[in-house]
Formats: sequence, structure tokens, C-alpha cells
Amino acid sequence: MASFVTGATGFIGRFLVQELVDNREGEIHLLCREGSRARLQRLIDRWGGGDRLVPVIGDLSEDRLGVDPAWIREHAGAIDHFFHLAAIYDMTASDEMNELLNVGGTRNALELAGALGAGCFHQVSSIAASGDYRGVFDETMFDEGQRLPSAYHRTKFESEKLVREECPVPWRVYRPAVVVGHSQTGEMDKVDGPYYFFPLFKKMRDTLPSWLPLVGVDLGDTNVVPVDYVAKALDHLAHLPGRDGETFHLVNPEPQGTVELVNTFAAAARAPRFAVPLDRSLAARLPTGLLPPAMRPGALIGAALRTPAAHVALGQTVGRTLGRFGIPPEVLEHVSFPTVYASRHTQKALAGSGIAVPDLESYAATLWTWWEDFLDDSIRQDKAATAALTGKTVVITGASSGIGLVTAVQVAKAGATPILVARGKDKLETTRALIESQGGAAYAYPCDLSDLQAIDALCAQLLADFERIDFVVNNAGRSIRRSLKLSQDRFHDFERTMQLNYFGAIRLVMGLLPRMREQKSGHVVNVSSIGVLTNPPRFAAYVASKAALDAWSNVVSSEVVGDGVSFTSIHMPLVRTPMIAPTRLYDRFPTISPAQAAHKVVTALVERPHEINTLTGNLGALAHTLAPKTAFRVLHLAYQVFPDSAAARSQVEGEGKSQGEQLMLARVLKGVHW
Repeated sequence: MASFVTGATGFIGRFLVQELVDNREGEIHLLCREGSRARLQRLIDRWGGGDRLVPVIGDLSEDRLGVDPAWIREHAGAIDHFFHLAAIYDMTASDEMNELLNVGGTRNALELAGALGAGCFHQVSSIAASGDYRGVFDETMFDEGQRLPSAYHRTKFESEKLVREECPVPWRVYRPAVVVGHSQTGEMDKVDGPYYFFPLFKKMRDTLPSWLPLVGVDLGDTNVVPVDYVAKALDHLAHLPGRDGETFHLVNPEPQGTVELVNTFAAAARAPRFAVPLDRSLAARLPTGLLPPAMRPGALIGAALRTPAAHVALGQTVGRTLGRFGIPPEVLEHVSFPTVYASRHTQKALAGSGIAVPDLESYAATLWTWWEDFLDDSIRQDKAATAALTGKTVVITGASSGIGLVTAVQVAKAGATPILVARGKDKLETTRALIESQGGAAYAYPCDLSDLQAIDALCAQLLADFERIDFVVNNAGRSIRRSLKLSQDRFHDFERTMQLNYFGAIRLVMGLLPRMREQKSGHVVNVSSIGVLTNPPRFAAYVASKAALDAWSNVVSSEVVGDGVSFTSIHMPLVRTPMIAPTRLYDRFPTISPAQAAHKVVTALVERPHEINTLTGNLGALAHTLAPKTAFRVLHLAYQVFPDSAAARSQVEGEGKSQGEQLMLARVLKGVHW
């Protein structure tokens, strides 16, 4: 069973090909422009299909997709499934681009499918084909006289019409709703749909208390589905026998309120949420149904957003408007749908497959984390960051996950070249590939930073490979949460933390410092801990190693400041990283995200302060200075309230303790490691 796929490198296409590799047999031919072969090859390596995955050079804008006639003759009659996904999925794209790729591309794909005698042509359309139809729109409906309010809507309708009326082989049509990232990983490759509002949520989180209710407007319903659901459903439905000539709605069977969706993402961002004083249950009692459709509230809001004044205010100026957050007016205009998409036919076809739309609340935080870590491009507009980092080399340890990974992505977006250092080669290569896919450059150097000889070899290699070393970020670290009482027979806990957090860090700096002194510039950022200022119980090994690094850096700073070399210590609060994941009680604690932590690192690189602290950390240090006995009493209370880790004492964390007391202390002393 052979397949042909257009748009394999696109967002939905990447996941569909993975489903075909995992679930189907036979060759999978992948249309690819000549200039995209390298990108496709990286995906082929990721999919793991081996020789089954075959690139086919062509172009969406050419007759028969520009495929070599000899290839067509060779494969005529051998393609069972022709999947056409290549299109432009962008509400802001021009009329010409939509026409060329959506309509013209579909016409060229149909010609190729006919020449190949494909078994079935699978057209991935969109719910946009329904236009502004008001009411329930099911899978049997197509041309209901609806208005098509944008080039995107029009070309989706027209390309589907081409398939219905001119397809030379059997066909099936699939209409996905608004497609967001993977529900398990959060993976997404561009800002689209609800993602346009994420910078606003970030700004709200950073400037407003999360408990502050904001006034919202009930804008109706929308429909969002994760890409993994779309890919799995598409693969399953395409291979069901006897379904040619049918249409399938890949949508959430339950319409999602727009404000409800916004609040779900706001909650994931830990931002304030919107309250709607006049919701639809109350509005439904008002006689708006007696008004002409054009005079109803939703229509009036949409009409207002289409005015030139709104376009200028929201998208074409930089001022105190939503435009400063990059939300295009076209997106605001279509933020909700007048249409309810029925999918009973599709749900019946999927019955028994185990394929279903997950609840948005179960994966919204995953989507938010991926955006904040990898898609947030605000640093590109930060003039201070780009001026300080463009063309610089930044050595980052622990760069395969957590703070180091996000820092690497961010500095690359600011124009720097991150030099990625961590123990695992595969994860480093994944990080490097991610940075390169976003237009940056990075280099990966696997190294066990607890091995001093390995560090020496790393330094020698870096000095040979790079003329300049501008920054070093000591981020790699080991944390051990264990009371002294349980450490009596575990002195190696102290040795291990010192080996990585202290000896490894200073060995790396000492190896690269001669180059920095020679070039008369350089800056070292040590990712330290709030624990150095607050001295929380059970972290003797970890805090001591970080305090040692702080002390060493403070002493060395006075020796090298004349050579243009400086240090910053970031006393980082509790961060949601893999390092704290084994401590389950932290799941309930207030923490900052890796992206927020990476922002502190970038600030250290750009501004080069001596320290970056939090209010809680400063208060803790002040308390130890002014009232040390009282401070130790408070910490002893915390020692009694918080248990040793389950790994340390072979029992469930929190057993016999008051979770209320734990949460109270965690919230009052926000960010402290307990």
C-alpha cells in the first residue's frame, strides 16, 4: 500500500506521516521542493521510516505539481492514497497567495492524482469552507449560500469545490477545526489561532495579580482541536473501506465558548481571567433575535473590527492597543464562529478506534509551555538584548533541558550563537535542530561536567573551534533534598553536588578565562539558588555547593575586573524543571517557568549586574542578618512541616503532615526550595 503526501513538512503533515509510518505498510512518497530537501531529510530521520520514505521533487504551483513525467509513468497505478495537505493556513495571507496555493495547488494535485490513477484523493480542507453560515453545519453540507468573508474562507471553499466536481479519482474530504499543538508535548511550529493572544496573557501575568478579575465580553463559540487528534483521525478515516465521496469534520463535538477558551489559556499562563457580566444565558432572553442579522451584537463587533480605523488601531500602529501584542485584526474578526459544526457522522466512523478529542483543560498548560519556551519571539524586538547578543558566542551548560534549553533558544533568537553543553548527545542535537529550524545557529558539545578531565578536553576544543568566547552560563547543576539526619551514611551526596555544581563550574571558567582576558571582555553567569540567601533545611549539600560558587566568583571578580571580565550570580527561585520533578510536593507550590528563569539569565547577559535576586530572597538574607535566631526558628518550623523526600525515607511525601501548612508557607515564602 503506497501513499503520496503533499505538505509533509507542514504542521499537520509531519504528524500524519508519523501515523502512516507507525500504522501502515508500503512506501510513502513525499512531495518536496528542491530547496527543502535538507529540512525533509531531518524529518525523515525523525520519523524513522527508513527506505519507505521517498522524497519526490516538485512544486505546488506547477502543473502536476512539477513532478518528473518519468516518475509519474513509473508509479502510475501504484499509489493507493494521495493525501493533499499542502496549502496556506494563514488568515493574514494575501488574496494572491491564497489563490495560488489553495486553489491552484489543489488543481495541480488533482491533475497529478489523475495521471497516477491514485486509489483515493484525500483533501484536507477546513471548517472555513462554511464561511459565515449561521446554525448547525454537518458533514453533508457544503454550498449553502454562505458568505465567504476572507480570501482564506473563499479559497478553502473553492478548493474543496474543485475536489467535489473535478476529481478524476475517488475522493474524501476532511475539515479540521482550529488546529493547535500536540496535546502530549505541546509541539507547535508557528503562531496561529489562539496563539496570537499568548503575548497578551504573558503581559497580564507579568504585570497584574493572577486573582484580579477582568471584564470580558461573551463573543460566542469557537472550536479547537490538537494536531495529534487530527493526524490520528485522518489516518484512521482515510483507511476505512467504503467511505469514498464522504466528508469528515475533525472538530470538537462540543462547541467551546470563546471566553472559556481564553480563560483556560489564561489559567495555564497563571494570568488573570475574564468575567462576563452579561453572558449568553442572559443575552438569550433579550429580544436580539428580532433584530436583522447585521444589527445583532456579534455582527456589530465583527463589522467594527473590519473598519480601517480598527485595522490601524489593532494591527498597524505601535501604541496602547492590542496591536502592540501582534494580534492581527483579521484574527480578532474571526475569533468566534457563527457556525456550530456537527460531527456525528465522523464520531460514528471513529467509534471503537480510541481516537477522541481530549479536553482542552487537560493540555492547555502543555501548549502554553511550548509557546513560552520556544515560540515566544518577543526577544527579537528587544533592542537592548539584540545589541548585546548579536554575533556573540554563549557557552551554556545544562543546555539539553529546562533553563539551559530555553536560554539557548532565546539567545539564538537575539542573534547570538549558543554553544550547547550537556551530557546527553541526542538531546543536545535535538536542541540544536530546534534552534536551526527557527533560523538560528548553534553548536553541540557533549560533556560530562562532573569529569574534570572531560571539562579540560572540552575547553581545549572550544578554544580551537571559536576565536571568541563572550559569555559562559553555568546552569548545569545537581540538587539533593535530604536532611542531615538521613545523610549520615551518605557523604557522597555532598561530594557529588560539589563535584558538579562547584568544581565542574569553576574548572570550565578557569579553562576559558585566559581567552576572555586575552580579548579583554567576557561575562560569566552563575545560576545559583535562592537557598544561598534563605538557607532552607534539607538542602545542605545543594546550597553549600552554590554558596561556594558564589564565594569563588566574588573573589575572582576583583582579580579579573581590570581585564574586562565580570560575573553575575542569579539566586534563582524554585523553577518547574526536570530537576524538581521527583519531589512531588512541589507540584502544588508556586514556581516560575523555565522561560521566566531564562529571562533572568538573558537579563544577566545583557545588563551584567553583580546579582539578580528576588524580593523573597532579599528578605531572607535581611532576616538572617538582623534576626538570625528568629530566622532559624522559622526555618525549623518549616523543617517540621515539610517531610523528607520519598526517595530519602521510603514513604509517601506529605504523610502525617498538614498540606495546608505546607501550602501556606510555600505561598508566603514564594520561590523558596523546601
